Amino acid sequence: MIGKESGQEELAAWGIEQKSGVLDRINAALNWKRFDKTLHQVFKTSKEGRPSYPPVVMFKVLLLQQWYGLSDPMAEEAISDRLSFRRFLGLGLHDTVPDETTICRFRGRLAEKCLTPKLLRELNRQLDGKGLLIKQGTLVDASLVEAHSKPPRKDDTAPKDPDAAWTVKRGQPTYGYKLHVGVDEDSGLIRKAEMTPANVHDTKVFETLLSGDEKSVYADKAYDSTARRERLKKADVMAGILKKGRRNKPLTDWERTWNRYLSTIRSPVERVFGTLKRSYGFRRAAYVGLERTRNQGLLLCIAFNLRKMTMLQPIS
Repeated sequence: MIGKESGQEELAAWGIEQKSGVLDRINAALNWKRFDKTLHQVFKTSKEGRPSYPPVVMFKVLLLQQWYGLSDPMAEEAISDRLSFRRFLGLGLHDTVPDETTICRFRGRLAEKCLTPKLLRELNRQLDGKGLLIKQGTLVDASLVEAHSKPPRKDDTAPKDPDAAWTVKRGQPTYGYKLHVGVDEDSGLIRKAEMTPANVHDTKVFETLLSGDEKSVYADKAYDSTARRERLKKADVMAGILKKGRRNKPLTDWERTWNRYLSTIRSPVERVFGTLKRSYGFRRAAYVGLERTRNQGLLLCIAFNLRKMTMLQPIS
């Protein structure tokens, strides 16, 4: 077991503890012990004995991987070399670092036990406690993520990723998955997230992306339905869903104008996906299977919210 307290004292003695980078701000902003209850479930049924590193340390390793695009071997090497990483993890200069196998196994157990949704909820509880979640409106949308494996051939009876599926968007076929998110309108923080095969229609996940305390919901035409608008009305939630033209009933000029107005409100959700894909590389899944891809997607949402938190909070 690592000597966390002595490690921190050692780092302070080297005169680097007072630096206040992004990692330091994230570290100081959260009550990491609140994640312990969920993270300890990773080892609840493990037969390998007591873990070598506290679960929170391993969780932080996974976050470093999301922010810096690190593979397991790269993460092991970077933690060994970078003092800011050691400080973030609470490792002293002479503490051993988690090896690539330990990192891989921890991430696999996290996915197997489906714990990332709980971790995202805990993070958002803490962000809400800081007053960062405004809860006035929710922006709902989905984006495609290519499968890690190559698409199967037509005669392939055993695809390498049986959970992935085909879909077509704007005439472009994609084989993979779909990340669905519910984003806080004012802060841009991700409140809810889900991953499905690519062929699952956006509308089927709509209700799971709502938090129940928003006053309005904004979404594109894929989510438009009379029944949904009625349900939102009964819940006293404004339905900012773009209207879709029907056969023999095209949109009126007023409806097209209203759609353009709603599009400006819901457009920030596109920036969320842009960041996840450009900055975090989530155009393509890093793993095979829905379970592991969902785990990756939700870890990225957690990492996204933590970096967003540093932008929303003034530097103290």
